[in-house]
Amino acid sequence: MSNLRRYHENGYIYFITNVTYKRQPFLTANVDLFRNAIDVCKSRCGFELIAWVVMPDHFHLVIDPFDTHISTILQKIKMSFAALYRKRHGMHSGRVWQNRFWDHIIRSQDDMNRHIEYIHYNPVKHGFAGRPLDWPHSSFGEYVAQGFYPADWGEVVKPMNGEYGE
Repeated sequence: MSNLRRYHENGYIYFITNVTYKRQPFLTANVDLFRNAIDVCKSRCGFELIAWVVMPDHFHLVIDPFDTHISTILQKIKMSFAALYRKRHGMHSGRVWQNRFWDHIIRSQDDMNRHIEYIHYNPVKHGFAGRPLDWPHSSFGEYVAQGFYPADWGEVVKPMNGEYGE
């Protein structure tokens, strides 16, 4: 076990990424369990979920942990989801998550905007949607409803098969 120590001080917002064990693509099929795990952890730890996306084998979050350490938050989310997932699939044991997680302290509003856009564009980047609004497993729809993005933001525009109006 490494002796990695994560930096924590109140007032910081974090971008977090975590991957399933061996990148098994089961998260979106069980997104209800993941959302439940987030909601339970939010009620117990009291953090703010600013932006999120759930992909088949990983997730990204931007959170304000307030006074709770991010390691505690991720441990509770991962343990809660794993327990719910194992119960649903009749598993008595077995790994669900990759060890550890990746985090980044948000340093400015520009940094925050870039990470939120990264999160919302992730389904398009990975080829799961033609535009962020088509992916139901993210906070993008909430951002559109609040007027932060137009509905067609991030849409992939396909060329017209060589027809350029000539």
